[in-house]
Amino acid sequence: MPSDTRILIVDDHEDTLYALESALAPLGYQLGRATSGDEALKEVLRGQVGLLLLDVRMPGVSGLEVVRYMRGVEQTQHIPVILLTGFGPDQELTTAAFGLGVADLVMKPVDPWALRTKVRYLYDAHQHHLALEQEVRRLRAQVREHTETAAHPQRPALPHPEARVPPQRPAQAHAGELEKDRT
Repeated sequence: MPSDTRILIVDDHEDTLYALESALAPLGYQLGRATSGDEALKEVLRGQVGLLLLDVRMPGVSGLEVVRYMRGVEQTQHIPVILLTGFGPDQELTTAAFGLGVADLVMKPVDPWALRTKVRYLYDAHQHHLALEQEVRRLRAQVREHTETAAHPQRPALPHPEARVPPQRPAQAHAGELEKDRT
């Protein structure tokens, strides 16, 4: 399914961004990058993000804060998020992440094959979801249009009042014919 949405990869370490881009490149999706939570929020709010790969611990705005904000905004609340952490299993982080509706929590270093599989599934599922929402909006508009038309059927138009009056000859032509008839 062709799409102009992209996968946004967010990490404050350049080498991690490069490794994640390399792992996801074989999928053929458009990739974007951000190096902070603030930058990630700006990109997400601009639109066209279909999936977010987000580091949990970054200076400034953390990954969890980004997700918390996204879930409060209608246009971003359904974007799938995969959180990345290099600090090992943490029950508190896991509970908070899944409580916010994060799709997955992945430990670094990341297995490229497993990451590609998760990303492909989540991204494609989200794109199908968006396509279905668009189709539902289109069908609702058609139903609304049909209902309004049925509630107010158009009556056949009455002929224009001048349509009943025979056409009149121009005054000069009429007078010219009279002159011709007299001779």
